[in-house]
Amino acid sequence: MEIYVKRGRRVQRIIFHIDMDAFFAAVEQHDNPELKGKPVVVGADPVKGSGRGVVSAASYEARKFGIHSAMPISRAFKLCPKAVFLPVRMKRYKEVSKIIMSLFYDFTPLVEQISVDEAFLDMTGTERLLGDPVKTGMEIKQKIKEITGLTASVGIAPSKLVAKIASDSNKPDGLVFVDKDKVQEFLNPLPISRLWGVGKVTEKKLKNMGINIVKDLVNIPEKSLTSVFGKSKGVFLYNTCRGIDNRAVERTAEAKSISNEITFDNDTCDRDFLLDTILALCEKVAFRMRKQKLSARTVFLKIRYDDFSTSVRNKTFTRPLSVFEEIYNEICTLFETFYTDNRKVRLIGVGVSMLVYNSYLQQNLLSEKKEKTEKAAVVVDKIKEKYGEKIIFRAGSKKNFKKNKKNLDLK
Repeated sequence: MEIYVKRGRRVQRIIFHIDMDAFFAAVEQHDNPELKGKPVVVGADPVKGSGRGVVSAASYEARKFGIHSAMPISRAFKLCPKAVFLPVRMKRYKEVSKIIMSLFYDFTPLVEQISVDEAFLDMTGTERLLGDPVKTGMEIKQKIKEITGLTASVGIAPSKLVAKIASDSNKPDGLVFVDKDKVQEFLNPLPISRLWGVGKVTEKKLKNMGINIVKDLVNIPEKSLTSVFGKSKGVFLYNTCRGIDNRAVERTAEAKSISNEITFDNDTCDRDFLLDTILALCEKVAFRMRKQKLSARTVFLKIRYDDFSTSVRNKTFTRPLSVFEEIYNEICTLFETFYTDNRKVRLIGVGVSMLVYNSYLQQNLLSEKKEKTEKAAVVVDKIKEKYGEKIIFRAGSKKNFKKNKKNLDLK
C-alpha cells in the first residue's frame, strides 16, 4: 500500500469514494414527493412493453422487482408494469450534480469526478484539520442530505479500488471504512466479479479455474495468473485481489469524453444506413467539440447487436483531431474494420476522449486547409443555432434524418 512522506513523517493514504444512491430516480422522487416509496424507472419510453431503449436508473423500490440500469426497458416493464416510467432529464441531474460536487471542495481540493453521481476525494493528511475520517464521511453525507434532500453512500479506504468497492457494499445511505490493516479481510469473501477489471470473460475463465471469491484468487501464484491471462492482466489480477492500487486522485475540471448514440426503432444490418447514422452522430460530436474548443486524441465506436452484446473499438493518435472530417473518417475506418459479419445492430454510438483544449496545441505548417475547414464549420454552427439543427445537412445525413427522425433528434 502506498505511503506518502509529508514533512518527514509517513502519511497513510485516505481515499473517499462518494456515490449517490439511485441518483436519477432519487432526483425524480425528490422533485415530486408523490413518487416517494413508489417504483420509479428512468429511461426510454417502455411503450407498454415494446419500447427499445434501456433503463438509465431505477429506484430501490423498482430494484426489488429485479430492475436495474442498462436493462432493456421492455424487460423492466414486464417485471413491473405498474412502475412509474419517466424520461431522462439530464439537465436537471447535472444541476444537482454540480451542487453536490461543489460541496466536496469544502473538504479537499483533490476531487476527481468520475461521473455525474460519483467522485473520489483524496483526504490524505486532513485528519488534524477535519478529524476522524469516518466523522468527516458522515459530515459530507449530512451536508448532501441537507442541501439536496438526497442520500449518498461513502467508502473510505487506502486506495481508489477498495474505496469504490466499500461504497457499494452498504447501499443505500451507507458508510464503510476499511482500515489499511483490514483490506484483505474485507476483500476475501467478495465474489470476483466485484473487482475492477473482472468482466464477464475474465470471470468465466477464473470460475473455470475454480476461483469464485477473492480469497480463491489470492491463493493463486502470480506466475500461474500470467501464464493464463498474459503478463499485464495476470499482474493486474494479482495486485487487485490484494487491494493494491496506487493510482492518484486526479482533479478533473473538464469532460473526459464527448459522445452520442442512437437506439434504432428496428434492428438493422443496412451498412449504408449505419454509415449514414455514423455521419450524423459525428456531426453532433464535432459540434460539441467546437463549442468547447476541444480536440481529441482518441476516437471510439460502440455497436450493440440485436442480442444485446456490445462491442467498443477505439483508436488513439499522437496528433489530436479536431475537425469533423478527421473524426468521421477514422470512425468509419473502425466500422469497416470491425463490422464484418453483417449482424443486426440495435444501437450505434460514436465518441472522442483524451480531450485537450485547442489553445494548448501548436500550429503547424500544414494547418491552413484545416483552419479554413474549421471556419466553415463555425459558420454552419451559427446558422444551426439560429434556425435549428435540421436546416443544414451534410451529404447523406438528410436521408438519415428522414429515415429515423425520432432517434436522431438528440439533445
